[in-house]
Amino acid sequence: MARKSDKYQAELERLQILLVETQAWTIDKGRKTVIVFEGRDTAGKDGAIKRITEHMALRQTRVVALPKPTDRETSQWYFQRYVTHLPAAGETVLFNRSWYNRAGVERVMGFCEPGQYARFLEDAPHFERMLADGGLKIIKLWLDISRAEQAERLASRVADPLKRFKVSSLDAEAQDRWDDYTAARDRMLDQTDHPAAPWTVVATDRKKTARLNIMRYILKAIGGPGEAGPEPDPGVVFPAAKSDGRLAA
Repeated sequence: MARKSDKYQAELERLQILLVETQAWTIDKGRKTVIVFEGRDTAGKDGAIKRITEHMALRQTRVVALPKPTDRETSQWYFQRYVTHLPAAGETVLFNRSWYNRAGVERVMGFCEPGQYARFLEDAPHFERMLADGGLKIIKLWLDISRAEQAERLASRVADPLKRFKVSSLDAEAQDRWDDYTAARDRMLDQTDHPAAPWTVVATDRKKTARLNIMRYILKAIGGPGEAGPEPDPGVVFPAAKSDGRLAA
């Protein structure tokens, strides 16, 4: 009998091959694709992005993980520093956290003013509709995780020397301010979910299962050869608008 790890690797390879075929199609068609990865700390953004991009075309694929904004950037239009990283024809850009920083960590940690936060929630759907009208395919993923699972992963980061660069001074705040982050998440999903760029939720307590289902969903969302791929598990991947109490409280 095949071990679970063998089945995972076989399915991962099958999906990666389909991703390569699908990207070749997007390059040929000149498609512009943006994939936004958001979620609580330790929800698995890095691991999912690594598996997705592992065999994709280097010149047509970019992962964007921006640092804290400079003084100059904080004086600019909020979306300005993200616009410079958007894809041209045939390119795929994956944002490992995005403009939605304002609706999450900035809101919870007090890094922005209440007026800036409220304006962002109003502006984000308009910004995304402009992008969609300009021919960009926008895929927005919220990676959800339970409080207990997050606590375990945070502890493992500290104990593992290979995860040194994953450790952040804000890690403790993820648990201490859990309820604040929950409220910020719920409001963000409610106010910035719209037809041009809907939110899709991924339950990530089972890390490998989540990775495979993220890939399945992305393939379906992009289209082309991806349409022939397997369906994502609706118990793992589901529209934010139909979460029906399935989000981690």
